[in-house]
Amino acid sequence: MHYFNSVFAFSLLIGNHLLFADDLSTLRGYEVLTELPVLSSDFHQSTFDQIWKSWPTDLRDQAESMSPGERTSVAYQRYGLTQRPDLKTKPLQYVVSENGNWTMNCFACHGGTVYGTSYPGAPNNQIALQTLTEEIRATKFRVGAPLSRMDIGSLIVPLGTTNGTTNAVVFGMGLMNQRDTELNYVPAPPKGFTHHDMDAPPWWYFYKRERLYIDGFAEKGHRGLMQFMLIPENGPDFFREHEQDFQDVYAYISSLRPPEYPHHVQTNLAEAGRKLFSNHCAECHGTYGDSWTYPNRRVPIEEIQTDPVRLLALNEEGRAKYGESWFAHFGEQDEQVTVARPNGYVAPPLDGIWASAPYFHNGSVPTLWGILRPEARPLIWRRTSDQFDETKVGLTVETFDKKPTPVKDVAKNRSVFDTRIKGKGNQGHSYGENLDNQEKISVLEYLKTL
Repeated sequence: MHYFNSVFAFSLLIGNHLLFADDLSTLRGYEVLTELPVLSSDFHQSTFDQIWKSWPTDLRDQAESMSPGERTSVAYQRYGLTQRPDLKTKPLQYVVSENGNWTMNCFACHGGTVYGTSYPGAPNNQIALQTLTEEIRATKFRVGAPLSRMDIGSLIVPLGTTNGTTNAVVFGMGLMNQRDTELNYVPAPPKGFTHHDMDAPPWWYFYKRERLYIDGFAEKGHRGLMQFMLIPENGPDFFREHEQDFQDVYAYISSLRPPEYPHHVQTNLAEAGRKLFSNHCAECHGTYGDSWTYPNRRVPIEEIQTDPVRLLALNEEGRAKYGESWFAHFGEQDEQVTVARPNGYVAPPLDGIWASAPYFHNGSVPTLWGILRPEARPLIWRRTSDQFDETKVGLTVETFDKKPTPVKDVAKNRSVFDTRIKGKGNQGHSYGENLDNQEKISVLEYLKTL
């Protein structure tokens, strides 16, 4: 691999607060994610260049008169793709090889935008992977290109029913089902899973977390980051050969920090909010500043009362199998502790919380105002622009009392978030009810500063 040796690249990444590098490991980690394909290829550049011909009629007619560059820009926007900050000719969410093969990487879920600005490590709240895969598949049928694992797998396992969400956890469960302790491939009949959409967490608070996933069942480590490479082509030797690469990825993710709030903050109001936060929120979410603390507290589902589908979707057997695998250092001196039966969700750190909307583990609440005021949470909503809602702190959305009539463009239909659907509930976390309206406004102002 050609690791970063460019002063310009190093300065670019540091200048945008994407890295805080104290050695080359963080830079190598970024390059592993963006330059090393660890899965089989999803599609070729020539297929992507023709994907516009699989768009709905109105959009296809518009695209026909566009330049290739304009079509690419529209495609990026349609599918939630962004340019790499260090190499704008390539997408952040895919490794694009010299021969034009596109292979999805971790940034597909963890490389989004902060209100229109590309930011590696931000949750990709606009990724439209299901739509992209369907339209890539349709294009392949038309041009005679071979189908990939994603083209076929997405016919069975949905990749995300709403734009900005992912069903990746279920994919991980299915792939793990066909491995033994040492990660040898063992053909096994597919198991039934409860499909559920997740809102990918930001990577910038990874350095504070002791455990992985919203239920915290897996202890944090570089091997755990490799679980999603479990395609049949990757055997035990592949994982061991790339272990150092993912130690670098671990270093890179651990170096990330959130962007600073770019707008005016009312200092006195925020200070009042800090005191309220300390009394009402810090027990679960920690304290902030130079002497920060974070309790890594798992809150029982009976207490938090948010949507339980994610917690129940992973069964005890599946979690235990992960704990008895190479990923968890099973049988080694540094064997990790796996919680096979977690009783709730781990309250996340709130670093950069203003920049990581929507909220809750399933992305069901578009603003922080809705978190503090459960009665203000919309039943059905749709994002309308990249503009930041300064008042409510979060996404700019339109709301509905009933689901809008479907249109021919599936991407537009998938932009609607319906909290009545299983796994997408916006209930629970009603702690804001203990505060009066002015106190909630103060806490909201303080949250902008984290």
